[in-house]
Amino acid sequence: MGIQKDRVRFNVGGRIFETSLTTLANAGRNSFFGAIFDENWTLQSDHSDEYFIDRNPDCFAVILDLLRTGELYIPANIPEKLLYREALFYGLLDHVRSAKWGQFDGNRLQLSESITGQAPGDGTAIRAGPDGGCCVAHGSMVHVYDWMLEEHAPITLDYQRVNDVGWIDSENIVVSVCERLGRGDGGMGLFSSSTGELRDKFQVNHENQVKSFTAGALSFSSDYKIFSSCKGRSNEYGIGVWDQVTGKQIDFFYEPNGWSLGDADKLQWLHGSNCLLVATLFPRKDNCYISLLDFRDKKMVWYWSDNGAPITVDEKRVRDAIAMEENSSICVVNEFEDLGFMDLRSTAGSIRWSSRSRLMKGNNNMPDEPCYPKLALHEGQLFSSMNDCISVFCGPEWVLTSRLRRSHGGSICDFSIGGDRLFALHSEENVFDIWETPPPSII
Repeated sequence: MGIQKDRVRFNVGGRIFETSLTTLANAGRNSFFGAIFDENWTLQSDHSDEYFIDRNPDCFAVILDLLRTGELYIPANIPEKLLYREALFYGLLDHVRSAKWGQFDGNRLQLSESITGQAPGDGTAIRAGPDGGCCVAHGSMVHVYDWMLEEHAPITLDYQRVNDVGWIDSENIVVSVCERLGRGDGGMGLFSSSTGELRDKFQVNHENQVKSFTAGALSFSSDYKIFSSCKGRSNEYGIGVWDQVTGKQIDFFYEPNGWSLGDADKLQWLHGSNCLLVATLFPRKDNCYISLLDFRDKKMVWYWSDNGAPITVDEKRVRDAIAMEENSSICVVNEFEDLGFMDLRSTAGSIRWSSRSRLMKGNNNMPDEPCYPKLALHEGQLFSSMNDCISVFCGPEWVLTSRLRRSHGGSICDFSIGGDRLFALHSEENVFDIWETPPPSII
């Protein structure tokens, strides 16, 4: 039978702590402390006056104070990774994470840390993980970091260049690579994020034969499908679809004549319309091709290209594109960080440009090797990278509200948002930055 009393005493590594049941209940049912209550939140007792826990008492004091106040204060004598390890033991990692940084807000981001890679330059992509970690594609390797920014065993692709990476969940990463002629390999693989081991390989079947291919841009849908641009040596040009659970190919959208799908730079699954945005951009191809694919009817329901446009359009070459379903539009960006918008409800396909070039004037510290801008949309905020900074746009007119910039590392070649963090990969020094939103003050 449980005993109703308000105070509980712990002996942690020889130090005595006393707290209330109300404080311990803040830890939640699935925590270490939740296990000492019964289903009615009555204290379980073995007739002892205190509970002995053979753990670090300094970290216990920090965790207990977090449960009392909701605020996290880490004394200088306690390494953060030690605290995270102890929080993991008590089942309170989520409490520590939510107290360490607040809900993501692009206008309140602060530079938390910068991580230097093991080789200079040649970064391909960075992808935020669902739990606050990230992975970085670098040549023929993928470096994986957990939310504490500790590097796990790398994913090594035997000198095959990585084209894209993506997280299925916190334990699994999909990697797309180039085909190597004469080897019959390439394509896509599923890897463990913790060990780097290959768990599954995704194959393309064409005319009832397994074909080797180059896999490019990746995207994932909420109904457990994986999409990838594909290039083969026969007619395997287009977008392949695989089941995340079985690993089997379930569909293929072949590239129409006069269009480009297999060389796509970007894929984006649109949950509301059940369509896939496919964007093949300059300079990968001489012209830009953006389309929405409906796999149910096997047709392009919307498309745009600058093929045949006047030469003067070079000043407005599209470098990235992103669909915004709530606005029924597609946002594009050129090399001057001018934003352009196209209406998905119209097939006319004209771009309404909104000049941002004036924002770059007066910046005399331009990188020697500027990177092409990238776009991201998160929680109603639009992000655009340009050289060594990231701009944040908000509101119905997408007004510039803030800019993120650090002092070194060169141009930003890619960035990604997830797990309440923004990760920015720099090209010149193989450095990536971690931006976090500080928690709101408690009055």
